[in-house]
Amino acid sequence: MTSKRSPFRHPQLRIALTLSAILAGGLFSFSAPAFAQGLPGMGGKQPVEINADQAIEWHQDVRAYVARGNASAKRNDSTVFADVLTAYYREVPGKGNEVFQLVADGNVRIVSPTQQVFGDHGVYDVDKQVAVVTGKDLRLVTTKDVVTARDSLEYYEAQDLTVARGDAVAVRGNDRLRADVLIGRLKKMPDGTTQMERIDGSGNVVVTTPTDVALADKLVYSVADNVAVLMGNVKITRGDNQLNGEAAEMNMNTKINRVIAGRDAGGRVSGLLIPAEKNGAGNGSAPAAKKP
Repeated sequence: MTSKRSPFRHPQLRIALTLSAILAGGLFSFSAPAFAQGLPGMGGKQPVEINADQAIEWHQDVRAYVARGNASAKRNDSTVFADVLTAYYREVPGKGNEVFQLVADGNVRIVSPTQQVFGDHGVYDVDKQVAVVTGKDLRLVTTKDVVTARDSLEYYEAQDLTVARGDAVAVRGNDRLRADVLIGRLKKMPDGTTQMERIDGSGNVVVTTPTDVALADKLVYSVADNVAVLMGNVKITRGDNQLNGEAAEMNMNTKINRVIAGRDAGGRVSGLLIPAEKNGAGNGSAPAAKKP
């Protein structure tokens, strides 16, 4: 009688295994810039090379392959690293085996030529085309941006969305976007690449630049224009000066802020402007405001 669990073990020896057919479902498919780059891509039908320091196991009873000890899964230019990598598969009549879920546990790191994602746990659902990475030190690092979140970094491939949940922060240079949830909306380009078109933020929104701090309920940020539109209970401060309204537009290139009054404010904006001190030391110039 053959055992249903057939481990391939060899302690202290690095084990390499290519699973071109079994892992054709892909790992963490993603290829977009900046915040929307999210989870680097391993899509396509190319072989996946699995490496591990301790063992690569075939668990037939649960239909899974498990790589243990400094495990890695590489396809094309993207690699997933973890203490343990598990690929769950199903049998498809006439087609062999296909992976429907990939799980990474412990010291998870997803690396592509343009970005890295760090976390403690990662799951990619092949059927739903959804990837979720969680962990204590959860972050995405690119050449220009750093995105952190408390709860999760998520990628929804079919909807072209990335989501950072829980005290999410996106930083580029000296500018910072912060919200309970940040959603990156992607756009497919004619050359086949994917670029981030905008970022939506909701809940406790804070936009920080070298000159201004803005608070709001919601945010829509245009990446190409470098302009943030704020909505709901907007407050913008520059030094000791403050402007209030129901909506505002912050142009981070020109440093001009346009505050808009809502109906509840009677069609007016309000502001507190602090005059300069007699010795010439000012308390900060006021943000620009215009009534629409």
